[in-house]
Amino acid sequence: MGQKVNPISFRIGITENWQSMWYADKNHFGDYVVEDEKIRRHIKKNYDFAGVSKIDIERGREQVKVIIHSARPGLLIGRKGSEVEKLQSNLQDIVSSPVDVSIQEVSQPELDAQLVAEEVAQELERRSAFRRTLKNVADMTMDAGALGVKILISGRLGGAEIARSVHEDRGSIPLHTIKAKIDYGFTESRTKYGSIGVKVWINKGFLPPGVKNPEEENNG
Repeated sequence: MGQKVNPISFRIGITENWQSMWYADKNHFGDYVVEDEKIRRHIKKNYDFAGVSKIDIERGREQVKVIIHSARPGLLIGRKGSEVEKLQSNLQDIVSSPVDVSIQEVSQPELDAQLVAEEVAQELERRSAFRRTLKNVADMTMDAGALGVKILISGRLGGAEIARSVHEDRGSIPLHTIKAKIDYGFTESRTKYGSIGVKVWINKGFLPPGVKNPEEENNG
């Protein structure tokens, strides 16, 4: 019987890094985990319009650094940095330590699995035909340079009485190959008929020999 595992956690330390980078003893570990979750929920809820792909959190002795990866960083920064200052102030109410917010642009949103999943979810909420939506988004991702893409949606598709799953595949998605850089994203589309789950896998290629993770490849 096949066992399912999250493609991101499966590759941590090889092609992926931890999104929360800090160490804590058992007295503080639980508090920090809760703070990290509150930070991510606050940003995703209030700045969803900015195309937030992922949020990295680094903790030092005296500061918490929040790195937001966004497809539309200008909306997050605001005029003369007003939105960043507002966000930093709001996060300060959640975290006990001083907060530093930095924003990084996602150069190719079409190759970011989380952003692609959110694009599909938004189209479903607009009541677009789901088969045409899957085909168009898959073609867009492949045209951007992906080696493969798989999009899976599950729920009451088109308002049907019985929930079902439909997927669209392009290229190759070698999920069991550790050196393959597989990006994975998940979200839910809140439609009139109920929630529809959206999962996206994108194959960005393979690690060259001798390279342990993408950071080493970029720095080398």
